Amino acid sequence: MRPLADEYRPSELKEVVGQKHLLSTNGVLTKIIQSGQIPNMIFYGPSGTGKTTVARIIATKVHKRFYALNATTAGTRDIKEILNSLQELENSSGVLLYLDEIQYFSKKQQQSLLECIEDGSVTLIASTTENPYFYVYNAILSRCLIFEFKPVPFQEIEKHLFNTIKKIEEKEHVHFQIEDGVLKSLASYAGGDVRKAMNFLNALILSSDFVQGTYELTKASSDAIASLQGQHYDRDGDEHYDTLSAFQKSIRGSDPDAGIFYLAKLLAAGDLLSPIRRLLVIACEDIGLAHPSAISIVKACCDSALQLGLPEARIPLAEAVIFLATAPKSNSAVIAIDQAMEDVANGKGTNIPLHLKDSHYEGSKSLGRGLTYQYPHSYPRHYIAQQYIPDDLLNQKYYVYQENKLEQLAKKYWDQIKEEIKK
Repeated sequence: MRPLADEYRPSELKEVVGQKHLLSTNGVLTKIIQSGQIPNMIFYGPSGTGKTTVARIIATKVHKRFYALNATTAGTRDIKEILNSLQELENSSGVLLYLDEIQYFSKKQQQSLLECIEDGSVTLIASTTENPYFYVYNAILSRCLIFEFKPVPFQEIEKHLFNTIKKIEEKEHVHFQIEDGVLKSLASYAGGDVRKAMNFLNALILSSDFVQGTYELTKASSDAIASLQGQHYDRDGDEHYDTLSAFQKSIRGSDPDAGIFYLAKLLAAGDLLSPIRRLLVIACEDIGLAHPSAISIVKACCDSALQLGLPEARIPLAEAVIFLATAPKSNSAVIAIDQAMEDVANGKGTNIPLHLKDSHYEGSKSLGRGLTYQYPHSYPRHYIAQQYIPDDLLNQKYYVYQENKLEQLAKKYWDQIKEEIKK
């Protein structure tokens, strides 16, 4: 028996699960396919979202011979064999080459595609689960339209599983007795991957009781099968960095619920170090001087998490997430250091004022170093006005007090001292 995902693969665009932004009646990809003039394309998105299925449908619609290669196993020789076969296809409508996982092709291998897609003898549809702007060479990118395939909502996957069961019943002359929540469980655990959900269903059918022509699909069995597989999470790919990005932005945006969700997603993948590193950064970058002790509190939570290990580590990390998300925010420190580093990179401020230079060695006075330096602790309030910044940066302001309680208290304190000095 063929896998269900292949046996019941959609053959029409209207049957494709998800990707409504591309494949609705007025979707841009639908319109392109209907035109019959297929450009070179790159399909970018997670596994099991319909990239291969859509490529096969396109080849059928435009009457092109379909060749499929996977870059993890194929090489330049395979491409040359396809090009050599073009001479045998003079009366055909051409060739559509579907190259899966193009990111695994080297630059030289990708370059071998250029000549044939340039002259139109081959229409290329490449797919990748990684961001093509990072993994596909510019010469290929400039000749292709890029379409992003998105994870499929579990409601649509659940509907697809139901429709598949109806097709099986009709084709195999069997019946299914389905307990409430079975298909929802399979769809939810699939994490937006239709193929994974179909594989879950396939395993569930094979492991279910078959009594008098009826398969009995139980919730307990579906949960057991789906939970053993776990959700998809690529700790080295786009999804990892997208999740971390959403994690920090949610905390920065003061949304503790979203922050907790993304923490749960990271921990579910067994990733303990990435959220810890990001929490330590957030404490300084996004909370900063609005709550300077945030870094100490978060460091204590992160140290506890490392000592505890999973699953207990989730508790101090959840505390850190909620603490940071609900804390007052300030990015004054990161703005200040980034602007200063930009000036350093641009060669500014190379001449330190003479009175600030080291004067603790013999002969320093003859060089004019430290002669006019005034020791602040010798003055009232431990402050005396003098120049500290280099001459060419005299009017530069890196630090700007932001509108939060602690920074405004500090501003008030120093405004008062400096006003007293003027008097």
